[in-house]
Amino acid sequence: MNAIEVNGLVKRFGDKTVVDHVSMSVAEGEISGFLGPNGSGKTTTIRVMCGLLTPDEGEGRVLGHDIRSEGLRIKREVGYMTQKFSFYEDLSIEENLTFVARLYDLEPVSVRDTLEDLGLSSRRKQLAGTLSGGWKQRLALAACIMHRPKLLLLDEPTAGVDPKARREFWDEIHMRASAGLTVLVSTHYMDEAERCHRIHYISYGKLLASGSVPEVIRNAALTTFVMQGGNITQAAHLLQGMEGVDQVAPFGLTLHVVGQDKAALSAAVVKVAADTGVDYQEGNTSLEDVFIQFMGKSTDNMA
Repeated sequence: MNAIEVNGLVKRFGDKTVVDHVSMSVAEGEISGFLGPNGSGKTTTIRVMCGLLTPDEGEGRVLGHDIRSEGLRIKREVGYMTQKFSFYEDLSIEENLTFVARLYDLEPVSVRDTLEDLGLSSRRKQLAGTLSGGWKQRLALAACIMHRPKLLLLDEPTAGVDPKARREFWDEIHMRASAGLTVLVSTHYMDEAERCHRIHYISYGKLLASGSVPEVIRNAALTTFVMQGGNITQAAHLLQGMEGVDQVAPFGLTLHVVGQDKAALSAAVVKVAADTGVDYQEGNTSLEDVFIQFMGKSTDNMA
């Protein structure tokens, strides 16, 4: 059974279509990644799914509830972690969680249990405004899961958080998903996207790809060459704009050259390598390569 099943979602603001006929599904117990450039419609889509916005077109069900007529029921069963830290900075961790508990008519014991569950007990009296990014993130997650939701919607939850806190956050998410919690998380980090069971790529309102990471990479049908040695700077300059070359990106002492037309790309790489003394070999296409390729082919719907 799918926790999220939406078809043909459209959301407009004035004459701008921010979500353009998006259809997608997320299975129960799945961690699903939502990828796309800034302004691509990820946040608006999430808000439609959790009942905060009403779609102009389309239909769908979240946790079995109709997104048009049962928004209140959806909200009771969803935990939504916003992009911006949205708690009272002049209240302590415990006071913030107590406030949230009252919104959901939860018993005081829920606050105590949540503090212990997320490792916040020792800091419960600390003001939220004095917390580091990682601890603010943990407080936000605690507030989202305190009412035991069936679905977590996380909007770029690890922005500005150090690598250790990010890894701990994802360990927590995977542990809860293994217990049956469904998660839809938007992110710009490719390593985080690769930790998802499935990903959905949206660009300027349109859903361009869905599937596991290997499926999305394979379906993009890109070829990648790795070049190194010789005059790598000159090689990068010469490759720009050549037939078959869609991307040229330095990675340390190497150059990643990516394109969809393998024959034309190969011919360009061979010629430039001969002219500059650079070595080359075919490499593995990364999710980041696919991400950049999608971005390059999309048109800004707000332009």
